[in-house]
Amino acid sequence: MFIDRVRLKLTAGKGGNGVISWRREKYIPKGGPAGGNGGRGGSIIIRADEGVVSLEAFRHHRLVKARGGAAGGGSQKQGKGGEDLLLKVPCGTIVKNATTQEVLIDLTTPQQEYRACEGGRGGRGNASFRTPSHQAPAVCTPGTLGTELDVELELKLIADIGLVGFPNAGKSTLISKVAGIAVKIAPYPFTTLRPNLGYIEFEDYSRLLIADIPGIIAGAHQNRGLGLEFLRHIERTKVLLFIVDGSGIDGRSPIDDLRVLRQELAAYDPELLARPYVVALNKVDTEEGLAAAVAFREAYSLDAPLFEISALSGFNLKPLISRLRLMAGGLPAARLEWVSSVAINSART
Repeated sequence: MFIDRVRLKLTAGKGGNGVISWRREKYIPKGGPAGGNGGRGGSIIIRADEGVVSLEAFRHHRLVKARGGAAGGGSQKQGKGGEDLLLKVPCGTIVKNATTQEVLIDLTTPQQEYRACEGGRGGRGNASFRTPSHQAPAVCTPGTLGTELDVELELKLIADIGLVGFPNAGKSTLISKVAGIAVKIAPYPFTTLRPNLGYIEFEDYSRLLIADIPGIIAGAHQNRGLGLEFLRHIERTKVLLFIVDGSGIDGRSPIDDLRVLRQELAAYDPELLARPYVVALNKVDTEEGLAAAVAFREAYSLDAPLFEISALSGFNLKPLISRLRLMAGGLPAARLEWVSSVAINSART
């Protein structure tokens, strides 16, 4: 299951207590205080990691606590510090204060970190209280508590390519073909209930992250259907790929579908229409699709590249992927003509 929003209670580790101890060794009758300090508690650090694609790891772990520091020991031994707890999240994760909804940090780049909670300080042992005028202090202090914070993690995907289209337009089929991931595909009407993510990998080992964004229907910007639940994932996509059902078997006009899709994105965020995009007329291998393609070409007036494809048979997918790779910045223009066929790796969600 794709998890893109979780609420966590974070608690850093408590510092270890200081101790009272005395140096008692043969031939040293006045050894003095020897109690060591406690170790520092572990902190909690949130780090963006390219290898993580969702917040699934936190689905059943809403209480997160770092380890405390160990108490000090005799002979002025320092207690062991608690290990910092590292929480790995996808790039594009926004960390908010769950109580005030204040944005604490937006983790957009790999290895970017945020120290959410600080571990408690270790207590002082009695050896640290020794002074020239107070040679035998019998006092120590406890370790302090670590800080606590209720956070909300919200993921906005940072994908190279975002698939936008109505249910049954063929987005799931397309991503299964080019990214080799197993997604639900069926000959009856249904809508994907979670984003499908996968990597298109090329001969030179470069790759593009492609995301199938579900839930786009007329009125999605007003929270109809899945509505705003997944529209926000489009905000950080480099290139948009509009998938239009060219068969018209649902009684809809392909050109009208494209118009509605663009209207929904504009209503949600007008800046999305300034994003680079490509239009793919799908299902042109059907009898209905061939006829609709002629009418669609005549009515099409946008400046964006138009590709007539069949996601099911693979027709015209290589030129489409080449163009997307160029627009996403993954390929110099001089190499556009000889892009290899896509070698596929899957990314489990």
